Amino acid sequence: MVKRVAIVGAGVSGLASTKCCLEEGLEPTCFERSEDLGGLWRYTEYVEEGRASLYNSVVSNSSKEMSCYSDFPFPEDYPNFVPNSLFLEYLKMYANRFDLLKCIQFKTKVCSVTKRPDFATSGQWEVVTLHEGKQSSATFDAVMVCTGFLTNPSVPLDSFPGIKTFKGQYFHSRHYKHPNIFKDKRVLVVGMGNSGTDIAVEASHLAKKVFLSTTGGAWVISRVFDSGYPWDMVFMTRFQNMFRNFLPTPIVSWLIAKKMNSWFNHENYGVIPEDRVQMREPVLNDELPGRIITGKVSIKPSIKEVKENSVIFNNTPKEEPIDIIIFATGYTFDFPFLEESVVKVEDGQASLYKYIFPVHLPKPTLAVINLIKPLGSMLPTGETQARWVVQVFKGTTLLPPASVMMKEVNERKENKPSGFGLCYCKALQSDYIPYIDDLLTAINAKPSLWSMFLTDPRLACAVFFGPCTPYQFRLAGTGKWEGARQAILTQWDRALKVTKTRTVQKPPSAFDISLKLFGLLALLVAVFLVFL
Repeated sequence: MVKRVAIVGAGVSGLASTKCCLEEGLEPTCFERSEDLGGLWRYTEYVEEGRASLYNSVVSNSSKEMSCYSDFPFPEDYPNFVPNSLFLEYLKMYANRFDLLKCIQFKTKVCSVTKRPDFATSGQWEVVTLHEGKQSSATFDAVMVCTGFLTNPSVPLDSFPGIKTFKGQYFHSRHYKHPNIFKDKRVLVVGMGNSGTDIAVEASHLAKKVFLSTTGGAWVISRVFDSGYPWDMVFMTRFQNMFRNFLPTPIVSWLIAKKMNSWFNHENYGVIPEDRVQMREPVLNDELPGRIITGKVSIKPSIKEVKENSVIFNNTPKEEPIDIIIFATGYTFDFPFLEESVVKVEDGQASLYKYIFPVHLPKPTLAVINLIKPLGSMLPTGETQARWVVQVFKGTTLLPPASVMMKEVNERKENKPSGFGLCYCKALQSDYIPYIDDLLTAINAKPSLWSMFLTDPRLACAVFFGPCTPYQFRLAGTGKWEGARQAILTQWDRALKVTKTRTVQKPPSAFDISLKLFGLLALLVAVFLVFL
């Protein structure tokens, strides 16, 4: 029977995992190698080994209503897209609210997690940790790995001929902190993901010239979406997800392209994705088109050659003088404290059932949390995974036979598109709403829309047509939260409160004026008839 659970990492997933264990009567011990909680969201002026690193200006790409814990909304006075310092404060509020600090051992590095000799029958693990130079070992019934995948920078220098002859400065975006290093420099950012685009835009305010090199392009959208609403509260709804998945992929891709180009024509700006069928996370940046149209940022193709003080781009004969190169080329991930036989990483993914459980273990007592890239917020995704995992640990929810799990894993690795809906064919990608619903169904916590339409039609409409906020995941079944309904019905109030900070007197509409004139005319006619 699982009782003692080791949790590796005290970021967003580690905190959620600790809380889920406590709620179900388990005894979690969370090991955090740094001095404080927060993981990715704790900014430091220096880069810490084994921990994701932020630059100073990072703001969340997912809005507060879509990226909160499912039973703990952000404070209503927080902005819709949260700066890293406030996000960290939110995580600390969460930890204090649910008394999680008592379970966390800070400045404690997990050196190894190995199977006990009797693992086939006990499912137990030996966890060796290092704290202030002293090594210790303890036995746990289960392990939850919450280390994320943004710690090992990928810098494929072999792909950039001549880079070792470059006399300027070059580094991975993981080491970027402030834009002042770019003052009066000619800067090249390689990679058009969210980090690369952010850095290029920031640099353009101080640098002499900024180039943004991209191989495949990307869809660029603003956080400010239709009618000024947060993008994900408009885009991520059950109705829209069902509608998209009902249509053939070519039609969905055409509709997505049409929507993305409604802000600016991506082809005219040189950023249009080469592969417009496979869905990748859009780039969230509110400034990029403005920086391009004013000449502050120049979009360039991939690099052909790097010279001592310049760069030559493919299909562009002109040499461009460069002082600094930033490689925003992504990350690889591994689990150095685990034996390869436990979790093997190949081609950017691992053989994990539902992206969580190693298939081949005789006992499902080790789980990897948030090793996934959904088109949605990572925080509620990891929390839902943790809720499911804890039920598996307890034996309340059973996994299918190994052959069934392996079949699903292999099908996912083959990345065969279904021909309908958005095409998620990259490693670790998943459709957010169906994935979450799958886990909720397994723990009997998925809300029933049909019964809801009969008993609470107002709530049903908000759930189906409104944003798929995490509160929906607490409406029923295991882990039900009594405040979920109210949180859903007031989510737009919280979203708009922080933008409607000036009271505006609305001018009367044409309909109101016509109605008043008609009323006045009717009154005059009535008076005339009375005195006739």
